[in-house]
Order: sequence, then C-alpha cells, then structure tokens
Amino acid sequence: MEEAKGPVKHVLLAKFKDDVTTEKIDELIKGYANLVNLIEPMKAFHWGKDVSIENLHQGFTHIFESTFDSKEAVAEYVAHPIHVEFANMFLGSLDKVLVIDYKPTSV
Repeated sequence: MEEAKGPVKHVLLAKFKDDVTTEKIDELIKGYANLVNLIEPMKAFHWGKDVSIENLHQGFTHIFESTFDSKEAVAEYVAHPIHVEFANMFLGSLDKVLVIDYKPTSV
C-alpha cells in the first residue's frame, strides 16, 4: 500500500504520575495547547481523556494530538527550543508515555 499524502498526526498517550495534582495537569495541558501559537509548523492541537469502556488503555489516561503538514514539519517541531523546554518539563510529570506519528489514510 502506498504511503498516504497529506498531513501528519503526532499522537502522544500519557499517564501522569500519581503525585501530579489535577491543577498541575491542567497547567501542563494549557502549556501544551499554547505550543500551537508558538511553534509555526504545529497547525492544530486536540486533547482528551480516556472514556473507553473496553479497559484496554494500559494505564494511559490522556491523549494529545497535533497536526503538521509533513514529517519534516514534525522534525522541526521536535527540535524547536520551545518544544524541547516544554517536553522536558512535561515528560517529568509522566509515569508512562507513547508517541506515534502517522498519516491518516482512507481505504
């Protein structure tokens, strides 16, 4: 199957450490959402909490999805000093993390 054309989705699944307060989580989410205003290659940002009834989340509680025009734009974002500074702080509050980049494909 040919690689999809179009935007790239950058998905981060997170489980915050047990000692991270709800207020701190809210602050981190606001900081993450604000990156779309500070880092040009980041085109959109969405987030949510797990609401599945299947109980297959493996401890992950939050999902964060960013949209980029290309894989190169994701690489630019990942290396951007503002992202690096934020990621160091954000990741320090996580117990588990999983990151996947993909191009949405219609069959």
